[in-house]
Amino acid sequence: MSVTEHSSLEQLWQDFYETNPTLAPLRNDIDGAWRLLRDVFFADGQVLVCGNGGSAADSEHIAGELAKSCAIARPLDPEMVDALVQFGDDGYLGEHLQGGLPAIPLVSQAALVTAIANDQGGDLIFAQQVVAYGREGDALWVLSTSGESKNVIHALRIAKAKGMKTIGLSGPKGGLMGPLCDVVVQSPGASTPEVQHMHQLIYHALCLAIEVDRYGS
Repeated sequence: MSVTEHSSLEQLWQDFYETNPTLAPLRNDIDGAWRLLRDVFFADGQVLVCGNGGSAADSEHIAGELAKSCAIARPLDPEMVDALVQFGDDGYLGEHLQGGLPAIPLVSQAALVTAIANDQGGDLIFAQQVVAYGREGDALWVLSTSGESKNVIHALRIAKAKGMKTIGLSGPKGGLMGPLCDVVVQSPGASTPEVQHMHQLIYHALCLAIEVDRYGS
């Protein structure tokens, strides 16, 4: 799926489903996920992302696609550029920095994660961070090929209790996380690598759609 500064959301999604017809049956759920994320960012909320193993790497990848440009230009807000000049920027920061969306991977803080695992339990590494970081109106985005990962399930329970929005990418069955997600996309695939490949296609499309909606012309 190619994206230019002049791509429309309609064209983006048309290209996506033409290129990935196996995902066309998931159109309603994928659309629900992107609209939920869009609304959270529009309301100045943040998105927390987590998963295990390959899904942990995907969590970091998602944050990387959202916190900086992934396909199109994201110029800083002019007011920010003007403010930077007042604090000594000669134009370098204003020219080279990009607009960013607050996406936090809960898999990346080794000291914190290992402390939680050692002191409280490995099944609480994400839940404890949602307690600390999550706010009403934020979103928790989880990835689990089985839909059964205990640390993901516990994190979803905390998110729901805090009034957060919840999005899940799972395998074909959805698992325990299905009822805890406002939107769950149950990707096809007969094995973990196949499901994770579908997840990558889906989250790239979601991140591109958010970027085009927020920063496109």
